[in-house]
Amino acid sequence: MVSAVEQLSKNANWGAFAKATELKKRILFVIGALLVFRLGTYIPIPGIDPHVWEGIFEQKSGGLLDMFNMFSGGSLSRMTIFALSIMPYISASIILQLGTALSPKLEALKKEGESGRQKINQYTRYLTVLLAGIQAYGLAVGLENLQGDQGSAVIDPGMFFRISTVITVIGGTMFLMWLGEQITARGIGNGISLIIFAGIVAGLPQALVQTLSLGEQGQISFIGMLMIAAMVIGTIIFIVFMERAQRRLLVQYPKRQIGAQQMTQASQNHLPLKLNMSGVIPPIFASSLLFLPMTIVGFTGVDAGDSFLSDLSRYMTTGHPVHMIAYATLIIFFAFFYTAVVFNPEDNAEMLRKYGGFIPGVRPGKSTADFLDYVLTRITVVGALYLCFICLMPEFLISEYGLPFYFGGTSLLIVVSVTMDTVAQINSHMLAHQYEGLIKKTKLTKGKK
Repeated sequence: MVSAVEQLSKNANWGAFAKATELKKRILFVIGALLVFRLGTYIPIPGIDPHVWEGIFEQKSGGLLDMFNMFSGGSLSRMTIFALSIMPYISASIILQLGTALSPKLEALKKEGESGRQKINQYTRYLTVLLAGIQAYGLAVGLENLQGDQGSAVIDPGMFFRISTVITVIGGTMFLMWLGEQITARGIGNGISLIIFAGIVAGLPQALVQTLSLGEQGQISFIGMLMIAAMVIGTIIFIVFMERAQRRLLVQYPKRQIGAQQMTQASQNHLPLKLNMSGVIPPIFASSLLFLPMTIVGFTGVDAGDSFLSDLSRYMTTGHPVHMIAYATLIIFFAFFYTAVVFNPEDNAEMLRKYGGFIPGVRPGKSTADFLDYVLTRITVVGALYLCFICLMPEFLISEYGLPFYFGGTSLLIVVSVTMDTVAQINSHMLAHQYEGLIKKTKLTKGKK
């Protein structure tokens, strides 16, 4: 069944878009905000020798460092003010959401509505500052200990460099957090997701050039290039199909008496349950958590004598079984956890009972909640396995052929999902604008009569 938004998107024209002034302002605001983000990815941290750091990063790159650099839009490889990107905020969000599920006080705060949500957001900001400060100090100390072929990456090591780096990096992270909130409130789509999306898209041209150069050097045959292109296109099609897939539960509403004389007719509707209700959150959360221990490994001088650190660094490289298992486990965990956060079977069952709706063959109340939980668990298993397949399968090709990390399943999943979500919101604004135009025309017609 095609939704109204999808019908509008098929019939949309540039004339209708030109009249939607508010929508154009929102899109221009998003473009301007993302340009500011891209500008910040080229402002280096004070006291860093960029040429020495570039050589050190090439030696250290691989595995999670490449993934983190991809999420940051290349900020880590250039060691800019956005070197930590938005990851401390994501980590803080994970901790607060876990705390909401475990702490009765936070859970009660969440149920207070808008005021409770604002308090939780404020706690998330405070925790973001704390996490960013810890990671920024570790980053500063690690940079002082790193030595490249041309010397140290830090021009003048010492406490002043550490303090200035901590302040600069915390400021960059908090600015990105604020920018993401502004995009969500005044623009189109989710601001945090769009910032990550912009970082990935900005690196795609360079990744394409690197892939073509591998073909020119003979490392990848022409048939191999065609297979890679087919794999990317097939992955995109598969992501679109799975992101649109849903289980539709039939809900019936009996006749109801409203007032003394009015009687509503019996009707039926559908309760749609998306196959992947958690979206792109599980891969992003999993990557964020995996990078926390690797912050120590990636920025401390790991040598052959450090057996544990060197082993951990080797295990977390792309394509290694330990990395794949840890990544898959975290994706599955966050798929179930975030689905439980966004969809509560008991609340939805109570909502159906309140409005007189019921699922055929299922008693209202607790039986409906148990049935919704049973169906949701089954489809979430499929959704979690789909996320694992998308995020892990391309890593085999990356480790085998040395392709850029931008062609991994995680990056394609984020790009496609964020694009679909943003386009859907644009279509929703177009639909609302069209309805407003019809209402105004109706009022003018009645006024003339």
